[in-house]
Amino acid sequence: QVQLVESGGGLVQAGGSLRLSCAASGSIFSIGVRWYRQAPGQQRELVASITSSGSTDYADSVKGRFTISRDNARNTAYLQMNSLKSEDTGVYYCNARQAVWSEYILWGQGTQVTVSS
Repeated sequence: QVQLVESGGGLVQAGGSLRLSCAASGSIFSIGVRWYRQAPGQQRELVASITSSGSTDYADSVKGRFTISRDNARNTAYLQMNSLKSEDTGVYYCNARQAVWSEYILWGQGTQVTVSS
């Protein structure tokens, strides 16, 4: 099974930026990848996604501030986060699938993002 490893989280002041990375042990991001986040005491929510055709979608709360991308040659997906707000704080997870006929059941361990106001 393909493994996902997120990195790039940390502590940043409000208004700052971070770029999260998700490295896969196989070539799977060409068929789509998603980023979720989970704030303390909250349900995990979908933040951004990119399809096999390259179409992107974002939660309303991050539109215009976050950008999802991928580098298929490096088996890496990214989430560029700008103009961060305290409400962006949470654990960010990369989510993918093994094949086009599969569900999105691959998860990384998550990376913590903390935005101080």
